[in-house]
Amino acid sequence: MGLSVGIVGLPNVGKSTLFNALLKKQQAYVANFPFATIEPNIGVVPVPDERLSKLAEVVKESETMGTLPPEVNATVEFLDIAGLIAGAHKGEGLGNKFLSHIREVDAICHVVRLFSDSEILKSGSIDPKSDFETVETELKLADLQTLEKQKDPGNTPDVELKKWWGVVNKLKEALAQDKLAREVFLSEEEEKFAKQLSLLTAKPILIVLNGDEDQLKQADKIEGEYSQKFGINKDQVILICAKIEAELADLPLEDQGAYLGDLGLTKSGLERLIQKAFATLNLITFLTAGVKEVRAWTIKKDLDAQNAAGVIHTDFIKKFIKADVVDFSDFVEFGGWKKARDGGKVRSEGRDYIVKDGDVVEFKIGS
Repeated sequence: MGLSVGIVGLPNVGKSTLFNALLKKQQAYVANFPFATIEPNIGVVPVPDERLSKLAEVVKESETMGTLPPEVNATVEFLDIAGLIAGAHKGEGLGNKFLSHIREVDAICHVVRLFSDSEILKSGSIDPKSDFETVETELKLADLQTLEKQKDPGNTPDVELKKWWGVVNKLKEALAQDKLAREVFLSEEEEKFAKQLSLLTAKPILIVLNGDEDQLKQADKIEGEYSQKFGINKDQVILICAKIEAELADLPLEDQGAYLGDLGLTKSGLERLIQKAFATLNLITFLTAGVKEVRAWTIKKDLDAQNAAGVIHTDFIKKFIKADVVDFSDFVEFGGWKKARDGGKVRSEGRDYIVKDGDVVEFKIGS
């Protein structure tokens, strides 16, 4: 499965600077990954994963290969969703385009301004909390429009249709009382009906505080303060400096670590953003390792082995036989599949096995 994140924000909050840094990461990555045509407002970037290079080294040695197998990272698709101004829900500005694009993403990343720059006009931006609330208000008003457009089925004998209409009214009442769709408690059955509505405020969110360079060393403290102001989990707030990210993206890979070190940082803001996106969406990665490639695959946490196989190819679900699984650390320590099997570290798991983050897996598929 892919992960898509929509980047939204008011004018002049640094959204374009952040997105351009992402595009540079994409361009650096595209050389060894066969992408189809990518629209200008979409950036597909790799999820940093140091485990892949270690797997490649192990496979090369254990399989006596002359060169390292290719590494294929999991990816995140970022959409630069432009055109938001007050009144977007009524189609003002590029509102209709903005709303149609945001319906397609898995999560929404709000970029809000924390940096100080007298040369950059705020253009409606007041402070991080009010900027965030402006965007959320537009999304909520758009959701109310969506709910109000739903047609009352009347006195129908269709039980499922009645349940669906009950969910529509429950959500409509909550949003009219200034709640967001994600704040409304729904049963598992109600969730299924709610998903059909594709409500914008039902999507998980991340908030990027675009700050100044000198704030980065206090990132943890600032993120904690603003998570309380926003009323969300601290793991959903990340402080970055988009200007620094753009400068970092211009550097050769071997120089980026030294640049971060000079700033007193161990990871780039974009890396932390991707990690928090995974955590917010409850995603993990499992690994495959062979002579053709070593690869990270994105799945939902608590997914069983049979359906995890379907991420590689949908036919694998119905043709699933078993999964050979070894912990990443054991795979590296023992030196590949054969030695790990000889050491009793490879487990044969059935379809109901819950795949864990970092599992190295080899699926056995029938004909």
